[in-house]
Amino acid sequence: MNPTLLYRIVAIILVLFAAGHTIGFMGFKPSTPEGIAVRDAMNSVQFEFKGSSYSYGSFYTGFGLTVAAYLLFASFLSWHLGSLASTHPQSIGALGWAFTVVQAVCLVLSLKYFFLVPALFSGVVVLGLAWAAWLVSHAGA
Repeated sequence: MNPTLLYRIVAIILVLFAAGHTIGFMGFKPSTPEGIAVRDAMNSVQFEFKGSSYSYGSFYTGFGLTVAAYLLFASFLSWHLGSLASTHPQSIGALGWAFTVVQAVCLVLSLKYFFLVPALFSGVVVLGLAWAAWLVSHAGA
C-alpha cells in the first residue's frame, strides 16, 4: 500500500462520513415525547447576544453543519496530501502526523459522546492517516 492511495481512501471515507453525518443530523426526529419537548424548547428559547436574538436550536444546527464542513475540508486535505505524497513527499512533514492527531482526538470524542458508527468511521480514518504518515516519514529514511 502506498501513501497516495491511503490518503485517497481516507478522503473518500471522509466524504461518506460528511454525507452520513449531514443526512443523519438534518433528518433526526426525536422518537419520544421528552425528546420532542427538548427539541421544541431548544428552538423556542431565545437569548440575546451582541444585539441579536438566537435560539439554542440554531446554535445546535450551526455546530452540526460546521462539523460537516470540517469533514469536507478534511477530505480535501487528505486528497491533497495524497497528491503531495506522490510528487513532493518531503513537503508533507509534520502535517501528516498533525492531521492524524486531530482525527485521533475526534475518535476519542466519538467514543465518549456518540455511538458506534461515527467511532468506526473515525477509527478507520485514524488508521489510514497514521499508516500514510508513517510511510511518508520513512520513505526518505
